[in-house]
Amino acid sequence: MEQLSQAEGVEMVLGLQKIIEELQEKLAIATGKRRTTSQTSSKPPSTDLLQKPEKSTVKTEQDQKKKPGGQPGHQGKTRKGFGRVDRTEISSPNICQNCGSQELSEVINIHSQQVASLVAKPIEVVEYQTQSCKCLECGAVVRGEPPLGIVPGQDLSINLQALLVGLGNYGHLSYGKLSQLLWELGTIEVGVGTLQKTNQRVAAAVKPALKALWEWAPLQSKVHVDETPWCVMGVKEWLWTASGEGFCLFHAADTRGRVELETMLGTEFAGVLSSDDFSVYNGGTITGQQKCLAHLRRHFKRVLGLPGDNNAAVAQVFISLIDEAFNWSLD
Repeated sequence: MEQLSQAEGVEMVLGLQKIIEELQEKLAIATGKRRTTSQTSSKPPSTDLLQKPEKSTVKTEQDQKKKPGGQPGHQGKTRKGFGRVDRTEISSPNICQNCGSQELSEVINIHSQQVASLVAKPIEVVEYQTQSCKCLECGAVVRGEPPLGIVPGQDLSINLQALLVGLGNYGHLSYGKLSQLLWELGTIEVGVGTLQKTNQRVAAAVKPALKALWEWAPLQSKVHVDETPWCVMGVKEWLWTASGEGFCLFHAADTRGRVELETMLGTEFAGVLSSDDFSVYNGGTITGQQKCLAHLRRHFKRVLGLPGDNNAAVAQVFISLIDEAFNWSLD
């Protein structure tokens, strides 16, 4: 230790402190004394480890009598077609299956059934030819315009590019799986490089619209904000979301700090901010706040066990009010 410089000594102490904290956490988990989980605090579920519950869940007699499927009082929904019919096929009998006669009357009844089917070639390869002509008046050479949805120099149409980008980013399909999907659906070979460039082009195309949405979101009367850990190439980062009626925006960030909230909604927010009780959401210039009722109920349940003359009574009042609010939301 005496031979180490001050910087090296500080680095060693910080490293040892980190090791001690990790060992303490592992010891707490092993002995069943983990301080907080997503069930007892506002920590995200992703920080919990899969552990067997100490007490088995006992189903009530009412739960045991429930049958699978829709429960009594549930308002069911019956599909009534898809809103459009692309093609109609008519099947008419040509022989009586009872006696074999071919003498049949006019149609007396029609049974209709709409079925969504996967066609033989959902992807078709079309060769578009743009012709050029010479103007007989001025001698200029003019060329025909490509059809809507076709980009000169690109092998994939705009709607197919949009589908691939949606499957890749929203459906989490890799470039390799997307390439395989194109072969299965259309028997066409599309390289990973082409798919990467397609994703980059679409990202650049939607960037102005995304920027406009982020400028519009802070002006809304109600916005819900949340964040969760996000592993990027082995590094822990944070994925934030700001959502409301008709919109949901994501913000990838390095930190879980208040600076990310201000990046999304600005330093002042004139609406109602809905969130959990994470400290980052408190103390800003915000007109109104709505905290997560599930988190509040969890905290008041802890207050029930605190010593004091009025803690239990006050906690029970708030728990009843929160349960009533939950019932109203279910209705």
